[in-house]
Amino acid sequence: MDLLTTTIQPYAWGSTTALAELMGITPTGAPQAELWLGAHPAAPSRVDRASGSLALDQLIATDPIAHLGPALVRRFGPRLPFLLKLLAVDAPLSLQVHPDLAQAAFGFEREEALGIPLDAPDRNYRDNQHKPEMIVALTRFRALCGFRAPEKCADLLDALGVFGLQPYAEALRARPCEATVRAVFTAFLSPQTGLLSAVTEAVLRMAGNGGPYGADLAAYAAVTRAHPHDAGLLPALMLNHIQLEPGEALLLGAGIPHSYLSGLGVEIMASSDNVLRCGLTSKHVDPAELLNVVRFTTIPTRPAAARWDEATGEHVYPSPADDFRLSRFDLRHKDLPRVITLDAPQILLCVHGQATVTSNARSVDIRPGRGAYAPAGEELGLTGEGQVFRATAGIAQALAGSSVPPSTRKPQEI
Repeated sequence: MDLLTTTIQPYAWGSTTALAELMGITPTGAPQAELWLGAHPAAPSRVDRASGSLALDQLIATDPIAHLGPALVRRFGPRLPFLLKLLAVDAPLSLQVHPDLAQAAFGFEREEALGIPLDAPDRNYRDNQHKPEMIVALTRFRALCGFRAPEKCADLLDALGVFGLQPYAEALRARPCEATVRAVFTAFLSPQTGLLSAVTEAVLRMAGNGGPYGADLAAYAAVTRAHPHDAGLLPALMLNHIQLEPGEALLLGAGIPHSYLSGLGVEIMASSDNVLRCGLTSKHVDPAELLNVVRFTTIPTRPAAARWDEATGEHVYPSPADDFRLSRFDLRHKDLPRVITLDAPQILLCVHGQATVTSNARSVDIRPGRGAYAPAGEELGLTGEGQVFRATAGIAQALAGSSVPPSTRKPQEI
């Protein structure tokens, strides 16, 4: 078991204060967007050894079976399949979707065959993995996620009072199905300049007027202020505006368009870099490939609550993804020590108060923003007074003993 040294990513949309306040450190004055805990090669956490600091991915590579357990190596190969993050969102992220496993494998092989460099700006698939993800709010957290019901989308378009939106609203009402949602979304990806300008003006004008769409229009106004003249505003209008309260979670599966707008949260995801953007970005947008990946279902996307597991004394956030499992301990000083043992690696992240993690080898204290890593089979004791998130693989699926190689297993639907 090791205390982790982590990296903070300074993306432009990050908050200049939220992570610093949580961690009790002095703000740098620059955006601090994501704190990464894991073995992703782009910014792996580090552990201390007698020979010096060692990246977590390098540590795992020294003995994958010992660190990950044989079941995870059979399922995912010799790599940590999840990445845990703290997200501090102060401005809207790009509107994006992630592929499923089959799409990722096919797209990666195709772009490899075409000789497109992995770091090329027009590359869509940087690995052959899917990227389901989950965000748990630490503060009030707002996002755009999933398509509105066609009739509700039509009502919002009508409320803007823009003449050029009328045909789309009429189409959504006349034939409220996935095919119409796809057709309108496709048209909105490349709108006429005049329509985009008129919609932007209407959103900014009406954002403070209240009414049934007051909160939604305020969110879209923030989007267009952060990304002026970006065509992604129109596709964004088709998405649900969701507000999470602290402790609530949002699960994002393959093909579901989304954008985080504001707030502080804990995020866990499959360890992948595959992102296809729909707009609200200066980065590459590939409409043709995007339309192959987006799922145009209008089944409502709702916040989810954790379920209490009395056996382990933790709140578990349900997810069908076998790449990750996320849970939360709400520690009280007088509680008996939790004893945590898994045949899988795990990362513990403190977000409030303090906690002590012990093993046969050592004991470490974790404060907000600090984390500890334990390899498979390590018996841990957890005590303290505060809140600690626990990240590991999806135990029910990943430890089922499947010997199917990760490149050929059936895609996990979410």
